[in-house]
Amino acid sequence: MGIAENLAALPTQSTADLPYYRPIGNEVTLFEYAYRHQLPVLIKGPTGCGKTRFVSYMAARLGRSLYTVACHDDLAAADLVGRYLIGHNSTYWSDGPLTRAVREGAICYLDEIVEARKDTTVVLHPLTDDRRILPIDRTNELLHAPPEFMLVVSYNPGYQNLLKGMKPSTRQRFIALRFDYPPRQLEQEILIGETQIDNALAVRLVNLAQALRALKDHDIEEAVSTRLLVYTATLIKNGFDPVAACQAALVEPLSDDKETITALMEVVLASFGR
Repeated sequence: MGIAENLAALPTQSTADLPYYRPIGNEVTLFEYAYRHQLPVLIKGPTGCGKTRFVSYMAARLGRSLYTVACHDDLAAADLVGRYLIGHNSTYWSDGPLTRAVREGAICYLDEIVEARKDTTVVLHPLTDDRRILPIDRTNELLHAPPEFMLVVSYNPGYQNLLKGMKPSTRQRFIALRFDYPPRQLEQEILIGETQIDNALAVRLVNLAQALRALKDHDIEEAVSTRLLVYTATLIKNGFDPVAACQAALVEPLSDDKETITALMEVVLASFGR
């Protein structure tokens, strides 16, 4: 029996134990194929569209441990691989999350990978081709990733620029999934599934989101995310005033400009006016 067949036989979690996730296309099947054939995955999509939730869902579905790293400007290769730390009268080696994932055969998810320092690609490249190795120079180790190990990265293409873009030589080491905000009906189902609000409120919130997204180019860097809709629905479901909930969870996170906020609140009042 080959590696793919062995992995296909691994137990998966029951539906009741999985984080809530509503598939949009073939992303679940594609991710499973990538996992079974040791292919790294790149997920592209705007903020709050479900990238992280999807990875959590797939890790639980496949029964694998998940190491998630929120990448930032100061994240270096050593933060992923590990470093020596000072202990009582001695130093000791501490594995980073990438190394732990390789040792354990877990899934390592690097969220917003383009935010990390460029030296991180040095350690990612040998893990994303047929070698599937992680050299650790400090400990003189060469780790071979087991079949169960999987590398997943994500980024928001809307923030790409000349200084923070993924190089083609790195991008072409992954198979890619493109995420976006769900279609209207599906987004309503997600709100109901996440917060148990009624269908009428879900329809109103999604209609409001669509109206606000139509204003995306009006001094708003990013559109209303599904995540913010879930926050808003949670507040309203638990008795918070709907207009105040929309302002706190939908409008204020989008802009700091007072005139822009006023314009957005006019759209809110048209939907939830007193």
